[in-house]
Amino acid sequence: MTSSRLPGKVLLPAQGAPMLHHLISRLRAVPLLDDIVLATTTNADDDVLVTFARSEAIQVFRGSEDDVLGRVLGAAEAHAADVIVEITGDCPILDPEITDHVIRMYLAHPGAYVSNNHLQSYPDGMDTRVFPTAMLRRSASMTDAPLDREHVTLHIRNHPELFAHVHLVAPASLHWPGLGLTLDEVADYEMIRRIIEHFGDERPLFGCADVLALLRARPDMLSINQDVRRKGDA
Repeated sequence: MTSSRLPGKVLLPAQGAPMLHHLISRLRAVPLLDDIVLATTTNADDDVLVTFARSEAIQVFRGSEDDVLGRVLGAAEAHAADVIVEITGDCPILDPEITDHVIRMYLAHPGAYVSNNHLQSYPDGMDTRVFPTAMLRRSASMTDAPLDREHVTLHIRNHPELFAHVHLVAPASLHWPGLGLTLDEVADYEMIRRIIEHFGDERPLFGCADVLALLRARPDMLSINQDVRRKGDA
């Protein structure tokens, strides 16, 4: 809730519901997920997220605001998760089919770190990372660097000699790495809200291909957030 660029962003409304509701609905459409856990902070500003999570009937874990690696590991261990499917809360129009694809790729390469955003090819906002809890536990034991602790899998990604990697690349139909569909600034909110409201209640689980077709047909909508600079995660 204390995002520096867009405070309270995950609870901003679209089509009559908070952005986080849209993300949770999409995660519920991923058949291979066993549970959804909101890993938020112990900051009092995030109490509202705990209340929201309960209203959505999902699990909650609270941990450090700065040590996000430790927070995600704690969430996995508290809920006895053998495998973590890591999704950031600022991806409200994540495509369930893409997430399902990444999970299936993990199942074909058990024990590896599998992601679709290390080699950028999908639009930013479709990011899914899948890895065993044991791998994150090992990584956590090996680094106390603030940047590693802030970005959950940075240490894993920077050490392919220690951790097996599998990277998915988007098919040509979904290849648009320069497109930002993450909720970072006001302009992102305006564009994502319009996308959600364009499809409405008739197609709440529209996919990535639908979004790309819409934006190619609507340059006015595409231009809304074209000046937003992405900070990235090193």
